[in-house]
Amino acid sequence: MEQKINIREAHKDDLAILVRNNQVLAQETEALELNADVLREGIVQALKREECHYFVAVIAEKVVGQTMITYEWSDWRNGIIWWIQSVYVHPDHRKQGVFRTLFGHIENLARSHPQVKALRLYVMHNNATGQRTYQSLGMNDSGYIIFEKENFT
Repeated sequence: MEQKINIREAHKDDLAILVRNNQVLAQETEALELNADVLREGIVQALKREECHYFVAVIAEKVVGQTMITYEWSDWRNGIIWWIQSVYVHPDHRKQGVFRTLFGHIENLARSHPQVKALRLYVMHNNATGQRTYQSLGMNDSGYIIFEKENFT
């Protein structure tokens, strides 16, 4: 029997599960061990920021998936690009439409905000499953390669 997936904006009571999910996500996708204190504070700050929103997928009152959007201003488009980040679905609930439902929720929100011009996300080169999932949702490889420079503290 298929259970209903409900999507809601995350709140401070979700902090522990968001921290846990992000730790597992980093380990699964990049073999990274995140500093739990830094991560926890980062999520606390994300939940307070106007330009950042966490969403959770809930089945039978249990959080089974999550994602976050952040905003980027695009001068080329005179509008906002929403970046989808921190995508995680618990292994017991994968391939059951959890991310598809989260994505649909975000896409519907974007359609209701005329300033949103695009949805973007980044995916690791070796994450073929993620790439197929995003393509199945109508997303395309944008052709960009992301560079970064860290450690400014």
